[in-house]
Amino acid sequence: MEARQSIDTYISFNNQRRPHSNLDGVPPETFYYNALPRPTAA
Repeated sequence: MEARQSIDTYISFNNQRRPHSNLDGVPPETFYYNALPRPTAA
């Protein structure tokens, strides 16, 4: 169970906070949400 928690913690850090060089220093989660189309007013 402790190993599972450690893995979950690492994955969260890797995807949410760790800057990635191939994404111009942006964490993957931020890059993904910035790439989503913005809703337009009708």
